[in-house]
Amino acid sequence: MHILVCIKQVPDSAQIRVHPVTNTIMRQGVPAIVNPYDLVALEEALRLKDQYGARVTVLTMGPPQAEAALRKALSFGADEAILLTDRAFAGADTLATSYALASAIRKIQEDMPIDLVFAGKQTIDGDTAQVGPGLATRLEMQLLTYVSRIDGVDPDTNEITVQRRAEGGVQRLRTRLPAVLTVLEGINDMRFATMADMFRAARYPLVVWDREAAGIDDVGKIGLKGSPTVVSRVFAPTARAQKAEIITTQSEQPDDIVATLLAKMFTKHPQLRAAIRPRLA
Repeated sequence: MHILVCIKQVPDSAQIRVHPVTNTIMRQGVPAIVNPYDLVALEEALRLKDQYGARVTVLTMGPPQAEAALRKALSFGADEAILLTDRAFAGADTLATSYALASAIRKIQEDMPIDLVFAGKQTIDGDTAQVGPGLATRLEMQLLTYVSRIDGVDPDTNEITVQRRAEGGVQRLRTRLPAVLTVLEGINDMRFATMADMFRAARYPLVVWDREAAGIDDVGKIGLKGSPTVVSRVFAPTARAQKAEIITTQSEQPDDIVATLLAKMFTKHPQLRAAIRPRLA
């Protein structure tokens, strides 16, 4: 079994600031980290490796410094790592990103077929959750999003069974491989890197591909040229001046607390009483 994990190096969202004049994100001095959701996906892939003896390849698209993210993935136990980097990729939105990654994945499949493609549910810098589905569409693979648990893989039938979070509950699905999975947070705890894997990651001869090595001939589908998305403005939310109101009650009984809250709410918003009364009737 061959598993590919797509990861991304992103700025630490806890330290991102917005420029007060230009309204653009200030990345200078902000440390880069591996997208946390992608680490969850990597751990799931490594667990399948432990269980079924799979081979795990990690792929990322980014500037040369994204090498650090790949070496971190190698230190956790990934077998191979590929950095897709080229000035032509700069400014790519999710459409152009999925095109470039899909091209690289097809190139990888020429040497070894891929059974599963893992990705986090989204990235913390974009929050679009579009690259995973975009890969599945371009690669013509089955798509399983918001996976909350992998029940198992059946090598005999070449099927995978998962649980995915859906509106109103959890779905249990089975599909044939190859497939693309986007994984939810909180379904596992990332393992610690072993000393042996840390040394291996430091010595690993990283594979670096430009657009030509990835089999991309049409530059009109990558980078800014292949990105129809236009970001007109980035801004920080305006801080609210209104402070929270503290409401006290004479009794700690739930019914009395609810009655007090409803009375206060209806006094402040009298139109709510007229809107709610027909429903209660």
